[in-house]
Amino acid sequence: MTHRMTRVASVAFAAALTVHTAAARQEMPADYQAVLKTVGKTGDFKDGVLKVNIPRTDLAVTIKGRPAPTPFGFGGWLAFTKGDGGHDVMMGDLVLTEDEVNPVLSALQANGIEATALHNHFFWETPRIFYMHVHGHGLAADLATKVKPAVDLIGRATAPSPPPAAAAPGTAIDTAALSKIIGYPGDQNGAVFKITIGRPDIAMREMGAVINARMGLNTWAAFVGTDADAMVAGDVAMLESEVTPVLTALRRNNLNVVAMHHHMVNARPVVIFVHYWGAGPAAQLATGVRAALDVLGK
Repeated sequence: MTHRMTRVASVAFAAALTVHTAAARQEMPADYQAVLKTVGKTGDFKDGVLKVNIPRTDLAVTIKGRPAPTPFGFGGWLAFTKGDGGHDVMMGDLVLTEDEVNPVLSALQANGIEATALHNHFFWETPRIFYMHVHGHGLAADLATKVKPAVDLIGRATAPSPPPAAAAPGTAIDTAALSKIIGYPGDQNGAVFKITIGRPDIAMREMGAVINARMGLNTWAAFVGTDADAMVAGDVAMLESEVTPVLTALRRNNLNVVAMHHHMVNARPVVIFVHYWGAGPAAQLATGVRAALDVLGK
């Protein structure tokens, strides 16, 4: 059996495993329940990580005039996991409008939370959106208290966006076909189908805490639209030696490279992330994503 056939054959098993994993979701520790209460957000606890959701549902984003739902790439988050000595490591990605960037940065700095990256994920989006990666370590309760002033600024001064133009009518995307091409199952969130792939081959720890896919060490692809006319947006987590081959694979498949950056400072090995966007037939877009994954050996 070829490597590709093995990958495709494993999709059904992986999907079943995903269902089992969700059913066996861990009970949330009391200090993480308190984190959600402090920041005033919802979240879930799985794989040893509390994921706090900070979606920008207040924004109606379009890309080249096309509606882009919040799950397509406008869901901010914070993640907490246990390290050595009872301390937590916190990482996150805050989704900000232009006028929010510096007030949020000042609020983070005033409370001892680091900003480790600031960048775009898209071109041609309205309003313009930026992504700020944040980092901290200490007691979970203290981290939640310190990051809350920054979180409270998000969306506070944003005027409600007008509703985006209605999406073009058509048949929904064949998500099973996309999973077959890419070789991994995904999750449906409203109109968006998203596939997330971890990098367990990269052994990264901070203060004893495992930095896994839920902490942000992952590759993902989100699709919206129809089989004939779709958009894809995503992020590829790369080792330094993989950067140029991945960029080459994306461009050979007509996917736009829109940003390249790190998420973490002082981390080893160095991991670089590239964001991409494309539009066209869904299967063609998925083939481009698969070409990038081939470079990673995923």
